[in-house]
Amino acid sequence: MGAPGLLTAFTAGAAALAGGRALVHWGIRKGLAAPRVAHHTDPAALGLDFDALRIATANGRTLHAWFIPAPGASAAAPALVVMHGWGGNAALMLPLARPLHEAGFATLFVDARCHGASDDDSFASLPRFAEDAEHAFAWLATRAGVDPRRIALFGHSVGAGAVLLAAARTPQVAAVVSVAAFSHPAAMMRRWLAVKRIPEKPVGRYILDYVQKTIGHRFDDIAPVATIGRIRRPVLLIHGEDDEVVPIAEARQIFAARGDTPVELLTLAGDHESFADLEHNMGRLVAFLREGLGGAAGEG
Repeated sequence: MGAPGLLTAFTAGAAALAGGRALVHWGIRKGLAAPRVAHHTDPAALGLDFDALRIATANGRTLHAWFIPAPGASAAAPALVVMHGWGGNAALMLPLARPLHEAGFATLFVDARCHGASDDDSFASLPRFAEDAEHAFAWLATRAGVDPRRIALFGHSVGAGAVLLAAARTPQVAAVVSVAAFSHPAAMMRRWLAVKRIPEKPVGRYILDYVQKTIGHRFDDIAPVATIGRIRRPVLLIHGEDDEVVPIAEARQIFAARGDTPVELLTLAGDHESFADLEHNMGRLVAFLREGLGGAAGEG
């Protein structure tokens, strides 16, 4: 085969290799993509007044959110940004809305990118959830009727890891509530690989490396066991004792890595998705928030 033939064969082989790699990468993204679930309710169903909003976030995208003002005419109420988990949406977090409202808090329930009614993006990730939480926090800090010095972040699952990351790099956050956070993204990814029956060597490791490259962050840097020690505000870790998605041992790992961060660990009966037991323990949650935020409306 002459030089032109060799060049043609090499070019064809390279193209086939690149095409195969692109197909593999497409398959990884497709397999990891979060399902988009439509809202099944809104705050009106709870008898609560609210504003439906679009909030600017990274990459020129916007987030759908519901803002529920604090009761009464407080000029400076404490407030929370509430973030759902992977494949969830703001509506799934609404069981918290009325108890928090009655306790005197304003709340902002947010759909992360690629979720609910928010804009799509090239992919969703824990760092992008954190970006969305940070943009929601910045919006809430300028809202009339909200005290910008008394805003907490509340997150579930991936949203929990995200608010821990956001709080670690946003010192203005006054308190954090993390519900069912995993301790490290690699641990969560390995469980996903096991469910899919994908061997860790060599395929699983390739997937983990590809995901880190795609999201632009090392797992070790964004893991809750790393970010918890960088937060200088009170943190409440809540975890279900029967959680099979994220074992309760991971909550204890995060707690053990707290360093000088003031952290409380609250374990409840329940699994990864159930808020029923949390609703029955709202008194403890509200007490934590009032202490961390300096009281509810009219108390700070």
